[in-house]
Amino acid sequence: MKHIDINCDMGEAFGNYSMPNDIILMDYISSVNIACGFHAGDAHVMQETVALALQKGVAIGAHPGLQDLQGFGRREIKISAREAYQITLYQIGALSGFVKAAGAKLHHVKAHGALYNMSAKDVELAKAIAQAVQDFDTHLILYGLAGSKMIEAAKGLGLATASEVFADRSYQDDGSLTPRTQAGAMIEDEKESIKQVLGFAEQQKVTSINGKVISLKAETLCLHGDGHHAVEFAKLITEQFKAKGIVIKTP
Repeated sequence: MKHIDINCDMGEAFGNYSMPNDIILMDYISSVNIACGFHAGDAHVMQETVALALQKGVAIGAHPGLQDLQGFGRREIKISAREAYQITLYQIGALSGFVKAAGAKLHHVKAHGALYNMSAKDVELAKAIAQAVQDFDTHLILYGLAGSKMIEAAKGLGLATASEVFADRSYQDDGSLTPRTQAGAMIEDEKESIKQVLGFAEQQKVTSINGKVISLKAETLCLHGDGHHAVEFAKLITEQFKAKGIVIKTP
């Protein structure tokens, strides 16, 4: 029986905010990546999102990013491997405090935005982030782009990994994501997104933006919760998986 995890980035707001989308989306995912304060999120939002995840039975992950609130962590900022280690360890610790206080355990770590993309290609950054995860807790699973340096670095340290693919992002011929600054980076057509998702789950393959068929290990599928039709799309994907006999399961 085929199975795949569905993860979503959440807690990316500030203060006493309303989160109806997060509440509904939690019903369609199996793991959540919670912002840790550097690119988004704050103490209040972290605690509320942790509580919601526990209520819904969703595995909790830390989502560390670059210290860039204005750019939402999506602007590439040059940092050293040592700095990557430090900001990753710091942010894991911040979220873990709320998880522990709630009587639960942290399940995984997934870097955010530019930090995620940089470490997918930069060996030293990837090793630094993986080391921070291992030093914090050897039982944590590191989520990373399928086929990336991040996955290689984590496996090199003996960490458990989850190779990630994306429902609404296009791919380059080398298996990397098309940069958001380029045309066609986001897949706007819902039917195309569903086709790509099923290709991942059923065949472990994706067609690049140039028409090349690429084999990619797909263990966890990322849904973007900030899309205009995020809830409807999440519901549609789970319906398609159910119809195809694909089980949604946490790594």
